[in-house]
Amino acid sequence: VSEIAIHGRAPWRLRLRCVHTSTRRRETPISKQQQSFTRINDSIRVPQVRLIDAEGNQVGVIDTSKAMELADTAELDLVEVAPEARPPVCRIMDFGKYSFDKEKKAKEARKKGQSLQMKTVRIRTANISAHDLEYRLGHIREFIGAGHRVKISMRFFGRMMAYKDRGREVLEDVATQMKDVAIVDQMPQMEGREMSMILRPQ
Repeated sequence: VSEIAIHGRAPWRLRLRCVHTSTRRRETPISKQQQSFTRINDSIRVPQVRLIDAEGNQVGVIDTSKAMELADTAELDLVEVAPEARPPVCRIMDFGKYSFDKEKKAKEARKKGQSLQMKTVRIRTANISAHDLEYRLGHIREFIGAGHRVKISMRFFGRMMAYKDRGREVLEDVATQMKDVAIVDQMPQMEGREMSMILRPQ
């Protein structure tokens, strides 16, 4: 803060501000969400970075200002890819393309996670008819084809507990008929009054 007397009047207080002007040639629009997670260009404020150039070559530890100059020359962005490192690792790249590829991979990962959700097909009785079994096999094949794991379950009530062996045979028969598209992830096993088996896509 500086004080300046003008024509005998009370001194004025002037607040001096440092104005930074950037000569960067490239302005890549980024969202607030991207800014909160990835620092690029002038938002990288550490004095030095470990640089990887646009070709993937290790340049080494250099001043951040020099790294920005190299990014300017290549008409690309300086992107912080490993902020936890000391010094942070930065790479010269097209940040727009980097963000697009990153989001695409995230969507594929989410899609893969969804495809592995469990579907359940219930068989009401160990004495199921051939027609009803064929109907349920169709559902199982449909779920497996969509990339889902399938739990085939069968409950035993009252005197039906005497037919556990028959129930196991039915589930094993299902596994045999699905072997062209699925493999057994869990063999038939009893849990209380329920016997279940899990299949997953090959």
